[in-house]
Amino acid sequence: MRKPKSAGGWQAIRYVLKKSWQSGSMWRMWKALRSRNTCKTCALGMGGQQGGMVNEAGRSLEMCKKSLQAMAADMQGPIADDFFSTYTIAQLQQFSSYDLEHAGRLSQPVIYEKHPTVDDSGQGDDQHFRTISWDDAYRRINQALSETPADDSFWYFSGRSSNEAGFLLQLFARLYGTNNVNNCSFYCHQASGVGLTSSIGSGSATVVLADVEQADLVFIIGGNPPSNHPRLMTSLMHVKNAGGEVIVVNPVREVGLVNFKIPSNPYSMLFGTPIADQYVQPHIGGDLAMLSGIAKAVDEMGGTDLEFLRQYCENSDAWLASIRKLNWQEITYKSGLTEEAIRDMAATYCNAENVVFCWTMGITHHQHGVQNVQAIANLALMRAMVGRPQAGLLPIRGHSNVQGIGSVGVTPKLKAAIFSALESELGVSLPTTKGLDTLGCIEGADRGDLKIGFCLGGNLFGSNPDRAFAKQSLQKLKTIVYLSTTLNTGHAHGLADQTIILPVLARDEEPQRTTQESMFNFVRLSDGGPTRVQGPRSEIEIIADIADQLLTDSTPIDWKMMKQSVNIRTAISKTIPGFEAIAKIEEDQGEFQIAGRTFHQPQFATPSGKAILHCHELPELRGDDQSLRLMTVRSEGQFNTVVYEQQDIYRGQERRDVVLIHSDDLHRLGLAHDQIVTIQSETGELDNIRVRAYDDIRQGNALMYFPEANVLIPRQVDPQSQTPAFKGALIKILVT
Repeated sequence: MRKPKSAGGWQAIRYVLKKSWQSGSMWRMWKALRSRNTCKTCALGMGGQQGGMVNEAGRSLEMCKKSLQAMAADMQGPIADDFFSTYTIAQLQQFSSYDLEHAGRLSQPVIYEKHPTVDDSGQGDDQHFRTISWDDAYRRINQALSETPADDSFWYFSGRSSNEAGFLLQLFARLYGTNNVNNCSFYCHQASGVGLTSSIGSGSATVVLADVEQADLVFIIGGNPPSNHPRLMTSLMHVKNAGGEVIVVNPVREVGLVNFKIPSNPYSMLFGTPIADQYVQPHIGGDLAMLSGIAKAVDEMGGTDLEFLRQYCENSDAWLASIRKLNWQEITYKSGLTEEAIRDMAATYCNAENVVFCWTMGITHHQHGVQNVQAIANLALMRAMVGRPQAGLLPIRGHSNVQGIGSVGVTPKLKAAIFSALESELGVSLPTTKGLDTLGCIEGADRGDLKIGFCLGGNLFGSNPDRAFAKQSLQKLKTIVYLSTTLNTGHAHGLADQTIILPVLARDEEPQRTTQESMFNFVRLSDGGPTRVQGPRSEIEIIADIADQLLTDSTPIDWKMMKQSVNIRTAISKTIPGFEAIAKIEEDQGEFQIAGRTFHQPQFATPSGKAILHCHELPELRGDDQSLRLMTVRSEGQFNTVVYEQQDIYRGQERRDVVLIHSDDLHRLGLAHDQIVTIQSETGELDNIRVRAYDDIRQGNALMYFPEANVLIPRQVDPQSQTPAFKGALIKILVT
């Protein structure tokens, strides 16, 4: 499969036509995408009152392949009636993520029991899932919860659910008695939230969309937006068309970051838009050294805004002293970059007036992920690029409401203001235990400390490092409950003694309006719409029903009232700071931005009102002559753990069971292109992998696909955020 010279373009249009045809018709797909519902994929803030494909700047025709893929999946028909009786658990475990996703929509509750009870027909089966009624599913869930101490449970949330469902379930979990409440951001951008909060007092973007498009320099660090956040490419086109520049930092040279053809722009569609003015390829794990080197070079060039640091920042003297004492030999060795390359970036930065720093999981997926984020904040602050318009910090988040889920209280430890407001406004008493983060829950399950898991969407098994350990841990649970639209690998491998899957409605099928939060801190209304498959229920309805049966006599919450999303929004408005306007969002028919997060003035959300600079020791660059540093990545044909297409068009790969390395490494290790090998790490190994020469990756590094390669990723985390180090694991390639 040949790699294209540009991303986007005609291949994207052909894909739209193909998926629309598979979904019934172009008109059916068009109506679905244009419905007044926020996009189901990334958090760039699409949809709302003006309808889908409209961004926060009011620009229409903002559609990408990710949104189309997610919509097409939700427009599938139901899973065949005989599917679960046909395929055993062992067979389902052989299915790929692609196979399970394309099996169809879940339409009935199903159960798997390792030690089955006799069902109504007088039969039990420990080899298959089987369908059960909603009443039976609720009865089993409530029985399991009522028989289990609260702190023996955990509650996991994906970023696809609404603010209303997230708020309601975390409230349910805490009134049940536990703070083992966490979300998928612990496996992606938790390091961003912790790093930003420690630097500026707020854990989200400091900019709005217009700031990005009006910048004259944008850094894209550790990410691949053409594949994972394609709508950002339109904004980068506006930057380039206005004469701005883009610096890309990525160990892999991604074609879409070199040239991208934007279908909605005729000129770009025909001729393409060159993206990267400078493309820098550090070693995996070399970011902190590189960022510190840029700061040192800026300071040596006289580019530091000393007055801004003195007036608006804390710890600036100590930080300046720390970067000044760094030596260039250490910086270049630990980053893998030449001093000249680092100075070139610094010079471009010094010459720019308005700069936005963007990053994704290439920055956060390290044992020093928080320090990476702090270093980006340091670099921005040293030239006063935070605290004014057209400049700032932008963590490019993945799922469409992962930020909102965190905002409404889905964290082990509630912010003090939220904790106090929940108790006083709702008249409840909340637990004060520490609570477990996501990996802590997996490890707790393995120790036998946890008995029940409740998962609101997502693929907890597939998201974990050390895949074998995750499977082993989940299988030690007594009960696990999944709320899902389609099947995923977690349903086949993350099997407790009793595994119950409840089918839920997609966002644009909800019977009531719900809200989501974009990465630019806008809260937007989704209308919902007609159901496409008979059987699934609203997440809000399911949560309220289970809570009503279990907790009616023990809490003052009227769970039946909480079936109405407007009542949940009223509760949110009273208890979540910054969300006061959500109570009237339906009445106002609009959206609002959460106050105190966009920093257009140099007044920060820290106790002193000043930003804080952090000093760091540069980590060693891991590796030796026999090892390669591994980065796990998403393909152009997937979103998070969901694989929509087996091929990765932009990297020219027709399959996923590959490891991509530089041809120099291929020859040095005595390997041949497409040779079948075993990949081994300290944690596990993968057999029957094809090793391929791929000269777009920096020598000494390797690329494999997430989540299949998670078996190789050790359970090493950033100590400040508990985000696993999905980037930088050392692997060896063994000839089989």
